[in-house]
Amino acid sequence: MTKEIEILLITAASIAFFHTVFGPDHYLPFIIMAKTGKWSKIKTFWVTIFCGIGHVGGSVILGIIGIATGLAISKINFIESWRGDLAAWLLVAYGFVYFVWGLKRAYKNKPHKHIHVHEEGTIHEHDHIHKKEHSHIHREAKSKTLTPWILFLIFGLGPCEPLIPILMYPAARNNTPGLLIVTIIFSIITISTMVSLVFLTLWGIYFLPFQKMERFNHAIGGAAICLTGLFIILLGL
Repeated sequence: MTKEIEILLITAASIAFFHTVFGPDHYLPFIIMAKTGKWSKIKTFWVTIFCGIGHVGGSVILGIIGIATGLAISKINFIESWRGDLAAWLLVAYGFVYFVWGLKRAYKNKPHKHIHVHEEGTIHEHDHIHKKEHSHIHREAKSKTLTPWILFLIFGLGPCEPLIPILMYPAARNNTPGLLIVTIIFSIITISTMVSLVFLTLWGIYFLPFQKMERFNHAIGGAAICLTGLFIILLGL
């Protein structure tokens, strides 16, 4: 391994880490969906990895096509920018639809009181929530949710902008092993950082008192995803 490739690997690993940490779209959707959808740790783990592979893979494929066809890096970056805008707007749309659905669900599951009159004449009332009585139906629906596939589509469209310039150096020198190593290191660091941030945040959220807001979890989650997309568009995150 040449000195140039060693430096490039360190650069790729550093950029992959900071690009992921400072890009909330890399982990917030998984944190939100895992919390509101009550995903298991195994499901959260594999959905995050699955979407991470799609996220990095899309840029790798585009980069390889660009290298093979001789596209200028400016043209590739233009395509990546377009993909990034599309992915951000899809996050906004998905988050908004989820927010509206969450509000509707919260309204239907609003606690209300039932009054019971017993034969001996005593009267008592208790809180009643339909969600608890029909929770088995909702669990069955959750198991068939399309959310992981929607997230994969969004992340597959979402670009890894820093990856393309990094790939260009070994490609320009016809260094195929160097190209493969840089791609693998960038992918591993990006995906492992995504998974780490998701689980560390979920672990911290576990200690926060969210029970009183549980009815609005889906609405809050949808609003957060929508805002994440808007921040990406407005601030260029």
